[in-house]
Amino acid sequence: MRIRYFVFGASAIVAMLFFGGAYWSLDRVFDHVVRANATRTSEATTRIAFASMYQLMSQGWRRSQADAFLRAMAESGKDSGLTVQIYRSQVVVDLYDEIEQPPLDDDLKNVMTSGQTVRRGTHDYARHIYPLIAQERCLRCHRNAEVGAVLGAVEVRQEYASLLADARRELLLAFAVLLPLAFLFAAGAVWWVSRRIESSVEQLQADFDQVNAIGDLRNITIAKHDLGFVELNQLVGALGRLLDKLRTIAVDKDILTFEIGLLEKFVITSDVVRDWRDYVGRLLTDINSVLPAHTLFSIFKIDDELFDLEIFWRGPVTGQTRAMMERYIRQELGGLAAFSDFGSCNIYHHVANPQGASIELTEEEVALHVKSFFVDKPKIGGIVGIGVHAGVLEDETRYLVMEGVLSTLLNVVGSVKAIYKYTRDLEYYATRDPLTDLFNQRVFWELSSYEVGRAQRHNYSFGLLLIDLDNFKLINDNYGHTVGDSYLQHFARQVQSALRDGDILARYGGDEFVALLPEAQADAVAMVAERIRRAIETIEIQTPEGITIRGTASIGLAVYPDHADNAKDLLLFADNMMYRAKAAGKDQVAVPTEEDVVAIFRDISQKSVMVLEAIEARRVVPFFQPILDVASKRIVAYEILSRIELDGEIIRADEFVEIAEKMGVIHRLDMLVLEQALAILAAQGHEGEIFVNLSPRSLVFNEFARDLRRIVAQSGISPEHIVFEITERDTVKNLGLLERFLNDLKADGFKLAIDDFGSGFSSFHYLRRFPIDYLKIEGDFIANMLNSDKDHTFVTSIRSLAREMGITVVAEYVESAEVLGELERLEVHRAQGYYIGRPARNLLPIDWQPAE
Repeated sequence: MRIRYFVFGASAIVAMLFFGGAYWSLDRVFDHVVRANATRTSEATTRIAFASMYQLMSQGWRRSQADAFLRAMAESGKDSGLTVQIYRSQVVVDLYDEIEQPPLDDDLKNVMTSGQTVRRGTHDYARHIYPLIAQERCLRCHRNAEVGAVLGAVEVRQEYASLLADARRELLLAFAVLLPLAFLFAAGAVWWVSRRIESSVEQLQADFDQVNAIGDLRNITIAKHDLGFVELNQLVGALGRLLDKLRTIAVDKDILTFEIGLLEKFVITSDVVRDWRDYVGRLLTDINSVLPAHTLFSIFKIDDELFDLEIFWRGPVTGQTRAMMERYIRQELGGLAAFSDFGSCNIYHHVANPQGASIELTEEEVALHVKSFFVDKPKIGGIVGIGVHAGVLEDETRYLVMEGVLSTLLNVVGSVKAIYKYTRDLEYYATRDPLTDLFNQRVFWELSSYEVGRAQRHNYSFGLLLIDLDNFKLINDNYGHTVGDSYLQHFARQVQSALRDGDILARYGGDEFVALLPEAQADAVAMVAERIRRAIETIEIQTPEGITIRGTASIGLAVYPDHADNAKDLLLFADNMMYRAKAAGKDQVAVPTEEDVVAIFRDISQKSVMVLEAIEARRVVPFFQPILDVASKRIVAYEILSRIELDGEIIRADEFVEIAEKMGVIHRLDMLVLEQALAILAAQGHEGEIFVNLSPRSLVFNEFARDLRRIVAQSGISPEHIVFEITERDTVKNLGLLERFLNDLKADGFKLAIDDFGSGFSSFHYLRRFPIDYLKIEGDFIANMLNSDKDHTFVTSIRSLAREMGITVVAEYVESAEVLGELERLEVHRAQGYYIGRPARNLLPIDWQPAE
């Protein structure tokens, strides 16, 4: 509704209410005044008539005079609605006869009888009846009366209906004259007010219509509009103050749209990680759609002294500007404790839009207009910064919003770069031994299987060497693990130098190394093995105390297809030959003879018989290794390990599990161990979790799942307390079969763990594909984490990954209080290792004490 219509309508309603109320009020006043005046007039007339009659009577008037007086009284008030009537009582009638008068009504009779005055008022008239009371002087004429007798009555009747009608008519006439004048005055006032308001409102509207962005709010000068009224000006003043507040808190729609769009791009995918530099360049281009940003840079600490500096430019940049920006970044980093050792640096410049406008900045622009964000000590190991031309950010709110956007962007850029870096590291260490930088056991099996297939296709032979250090335990025990690790690194480099081009060296585990020699006959394999042995003899390292350490190694040799037709049997043969070299005095190469081949295969057959007899005689016994809750220092779980007891000697699982798998009896062995272990744990009231190694080869047997459920049900232990461990053994040929089996276990309430996580890259596929509850970190990383930054970073990364996925982490190979303390600092959940407790037949107390 327009203001003029509202004001005019409101004025009309007010006028109607005013005139209606005035008319009603005046009508009531007139009515009251007329009635009151009529009453007073009738009473006064009555008194005058009475007084006049006494006066005339006292002079002795005649009848003709009395009649004339009465007629005169009756005629005197006709024009004003006043009538006067005099009535004789019976006393007077008896003496002077009757006169012509109206008949007496009840009020007159009452007055004649009681001598009391009567007053009556109706809607149309007022009536006053006054009795004529005989006095002493009246008795001279009225001889038959007594003093106090009623001689008659005077009735005065005042008609006022006509008076009220006349008054109302005159009032309406006055209102008829006033209403048009009031209407004209109101219309003029409405027009004047509406023009004053509408002209100012139109100007305000024109100003507001120009607002398309937050910056346009500065152009509105609302305080200069005068509406001509104090109250309206106060309202406009309040609107001006509101506008000032909006200038400080309003957020530009373009900024919000950009922020939302940018957040949508913060989803980090494998493509983003792989092409992270292109990704950052695209983000920089997007920023420039709403905010001029010349450059974005990120800095990462690669190792103790080396840094990577990545600088992204919006467009082509001059060499001088590049140099200035590099100096600026170095100056900024010089004030940060994390970069106090800022040394050599790899600097990389990237241009997001090579066809864009050239960028050339002055020293002042670089120093004053480049806003830098830094993280003092990020856990992921990098420092991230961004440069923004801040001169355009005049609006404080816009500045704050963009600062938030850029801070988020920095985190994303840092995360992408960190993921890129550590993904490469994880992929690298999934295939490499972190200490020696050689291939690890997992890659060795993949390469050896590949080499078997290749040799079969091309009909050639190749060699395999198993190299085991002699007395390496003494080095660790006497000089410490740091010296032992240094020796292993020297050993790896020395052996690598003795191999041929194309030969493959891997660390199989601990102090065992394996070498694949493609396309080699037996004599060539023996020659390379001897060259390696002599190279090992030349190793010398100095301890911190100045002691020189030397060492030797025993080498077992096997040749495909002379000694085996598959990788596992080939390694088993080389392992037997290595033990023969040790038995012969160590520091030797055991080259197999025909007798050795027969003896080794006989030994393998004997082990096969031993496994079968152990299963049949139920000599497979469970051992229990405790798992500690790091925070509470309580034993909360046990891992079940298989052992064979033969003539009082305990044989470890690594000596018979592979044979059991090859013979196809692994499922019987697993069920036998599990059945005995659950019975022992249930009998001793163990209420924690039970970790069970799951052999993937057992899955091919239809009765495995059935027997598993039966044994667990008979034990009375809830499936929620049993955790099955899976590893990346090459026997898992059908991941689909494994996935269905594990999903069935999960549906039954069992839990799942990945064992030796990080030892192979397939662990990440398992993590993505299977419903995993626990990660058991590969023990080599735990054992070396205090001495190797790479191993420590790897453990930290796995812990962060597991935290994000809600997975519990178990650290293996915990062999010292220092390692346990560091795990507690990193908030690793569980710990397992010789320091926690060695595998044994008996359970430890729940309240844990360190092993002696």
